[in-house]
Parts: sequence; structure tokens; C-alpha cells
Amino acid sequence: MASLLLDARHISKSFAGLRALDRVSFDLRAGEVHALVGENGAGKSTLIKIITGAEPADAGTLSVAGVPLTSIDTHTTRALGIAAIYQQPALFPHLTVAENIALSLERGSPWRRIDRKARRRRASELLGRVGATLDPDRLVGTLTMPEQQIVEITKAIGADARIVIMDEPTASLSDREVERLFEIIARLRTAGAGVIYISHRLEEIAMIADRITVLRDGETVATRDARDVTRTDLIRMMVGRELDAVFPKRQVPLGDTALWLRDLSNARTGVNRVSLSVRRGEILGLAGLVGSGRTQLAETIFGLTPPTSGEIAIAGTPVAIASPADAIDLGIAYVPEDRRQHGVVLEMSVAANATLASLPDVSRNGLISRDVEDRLAKRYVNELRIKASSVDAEVGSLSGGNQQKVALARWLATGPSVLILDEPTQGVDVGSKAEIHKLMQDLAERGMAIIMISSELPEILGMSDRIAVMHAGTIVATMERDAATAANIMAAALGH
Repeated sequence: MASLLLDARHISKSFAGLRALDRVSFDLRAGEVHALVGENGAGKSTLIKIITGAEPADAGTLSVAGVPLTSIDTHTTRALGIAAIYQQPALFPHLTVAENIALSLERGSPWRRIDRKARRRRASELLGRVGATLDPDRLVGTLTMPEQQIVEITKAIGADARIVIMDEPTASLSDREVERLFEIIARLRTAGAGVIYISHRLEEIAMIADRITVLRDGETVATRDARDVTRTDLIRMMVGRELDAVFPKRQVPLGDTALWLRDLSNARTGVNRVSLSVRRGEILGLAGLVGSGRTQLAETIFGLTPPTSGEIAIAGTPVAIASPADAIDLGIAYVPEDRRQHGVVLEMSVAANATLASLPDVSRNGLISRDVEDRLAKRYVNELRIKASSVDAEVGSLSGGNQQKVALARWLATGPSVLILDEPTQGVDVGSKAEIHKLMQDLAERGMAIIMISSELPEILGMSDRIAVMHAGTIVATMERDAATAANIMAAALGH
């Protein structure tokens, strides 16, 4: 058996009297990928903060390479070879790739002379080790999210990290980029490093993990060999019950056409002659690879990037949409992909977020009525089952799934007839995913027309009445639910 790199025993932690971890045990062996899974709020983030030294444990022991640690902080853990790569990379956008890598690796006096050529050479060598072709002189602010993650991984490799923590590393990656990440993980394993892999994508867990530890409500449910656990087993352990309907799709009588597009184009964003329609009560799945133009189409419909040609009709009436205000007035709502940047304001309360798109409804003589705002917010907190201490709680304090529900509440409060959802369950746990799917189904049954953009084929297949596939900015195929398969969707997405 491989040697233990990390051994956490009976770890407990409370915040303001609330127990976040209760005697949790977890270990990591050299050369393995140990997946850590659980619903949002299960305790995964707290355990990682303790392992990285960001938070002290209230009780329990932590050993690295057999050496017990009595007092640790982030400097100590980095020196011990522990590196964390988060979903949102912690990089300096106004510095170059080489400078970001150097800041994490170089030691010495701040007054020393900097050898910029040596920095670039070192960065190029490390990037080559992960198979990346990034220019070390590029500003990090110009990189895509996947490229920023590559820089974070490069920093970990440069620091000779033996314990690498990856928190939702594939949330914003395309299939090809996921393959590259898995290749990098394989190199880490071969070099004897251990990887703690956190993801809500259970199909990835099955592909890459050697062992799986499940947390629920701050406790260890089980640690199993990955080959001995099915997806159904994992869901049952994560949520504590049978989950009969991750995709609770029911047939709904379809109404009239709610939204109709004909040859819609946007020369600035690459949307090219898109024609489609969605009816009241219908969930239209919009599939395609990253970069196929799905988000750009949504932004064009919503007026964020107005169309340069083509036609749009709402309920059979031709309309012009030049701004989001036009779209909202016409009954169109758009929940964007990046909820933390565009979907919610983390520092504002649940009530303020939920009513942000419908301020005229909660205002009197130009002033917001707190009573009206609270009543409207409480309505959606109850209807969407948002878990928050109160409507005054900051949205940043909520779990990812509940943040997504707040983003949805904001747009439902506008009373839309057409709802565009861009990656509605990205980065949320399986229990929250099932709840969001149920909400979508309920809205469809009330007659709402829904366009759902998703990179997850099971979600597209499980929730859609019809599926439109995009490639290179246009619709290349439209399929009825009964005729759609993962193979023919992927073939169309690849342009075949």
C-alpha cells in the first residue's frame, strides 16, 4: 500500500455555535486521487480550509507524511507541499503569467534584483511540464478561466506540491480542456503526488478517482473504493435518501409560440442566422460545445448585445430588442452562467437581490418600501425553498445552489413569459440540482417557455422537450426528445 501523505483524524469545527465538522476523518495516499463529495454545506470547504491552514480545527489531529502538526497556517502548509487550486483562481490580473508564477515560488528580500529573463524561462519550463502553450508575458487578465486554472496548476507543480487540492476544477472547462486536466492529474500521480478532487460531477468522479469519501451534514458517511460504488450509491449517501427524480420531467400540454427567431445574427459576437422557436410550457434545451455561441445567442435575445439583423417575435408580434430593459418589458428573463459575477450581488441581502430587477414593484414615490421588498422576497424564499437565516442575510453567505435560486428569484419576480437559463445547475450539488430541475418543471407547467443552455448531456436529455444544437454560432440540428441521444447531439455539436 502506498504511503500516507495526509492523515486527518476526528476533525471537528464550529462557527458561532454551529457545528460545521463533527469528528471527520480523511486521508490521502501517494499517487492517488481521493474524491471528496457531498452536498453544498456538507463540510467540504471547511475541511479543506483546515488542511490548508486557513482555519484552525477545534479538535482532531492532522499529520503530513507521518509527522503530526501541532500548529499550522497557510505558510506552513505551503512549505509542507500542500497546494489548493480553487474554482475561482487567485491570480493578479494586471501581472503577467510569469510574474504570477514567480510570486508564488520566489523567496528572498523584496529589495533584491529581479531577473526577468530567468522568470520567463522558469515559467516556460513549468508550463511545458503541464502541456500548456501559454505565453509567459501575457497579462493574466486576458486569459480565459481554463487558462487561469492552468497557471494555478503550474504554480503548484513549480512549488513541488505533494498534496494538490482541486476544488471544482472543471466547472468552466470544455470537454477537451477536461481531458487536458485529467492528463495533468495523471502526471501528478505518476510523480507520486496525491490529489484531493472535489466535484459535483459524479461522472467525472467515476472516471478519475481511486477512492471516494462522502460527507453529509459535517460528518463522514463513508470512504469507499471508487470501483465499488455506483452513481446511485453516491447520491443516496450524499442526500441521505433515495433520489428518484434528478430529472423530474413530465409531459406538459404545449401552448402557443412564446418566442420566435428568424435569421437572427450578431456580427460582433458571431451569432449567425439563428432560427428557432419555443412554445409556452416547453423546455427547449440548447446544446453545443464551449464557444459554439450559446451564451452569445442568449445575450442577443436579451438585448445585452443587440442583434445586427434578423427578426424576433414575442407571442406572434414582431419586436425590437435594443437593451435588457426592452427584453424585460417584453417578458424575457435571463439568468446568466456566472452567478457570482452577473447573477447575484454577493454583498447585498437576499431581499435586495430578489427584487433588483423589479424595483418599480417595490418602490413608492421613488423610494424602496422595505416592507413590500421583504414580502416579495419572502414569497420567493418560500416558493423556491431558499435556505437562508432570513431575507436580510447576505447572498455571499449562502451555498452555491441557494445563490442560484436567488438569481432565479430575481427574474421570476419580473413575471416573465420566456425564461433563459444559462447553465442553471453548474457547480451545485445533486440535491440542489434536483430542486432546480423541479422548479423548471413547475414553471413549464404554469405555461412559461424555457430555454435551457447546458453543457451536461444528461441534463439536456433529461429535461428538454426539444433540443437545438449549436456549432460555430448557428443552429445545426433540432431534435425531438424521443429522437435525441448523446451520440447524435455530440455529432452535431462537433459539426458532423
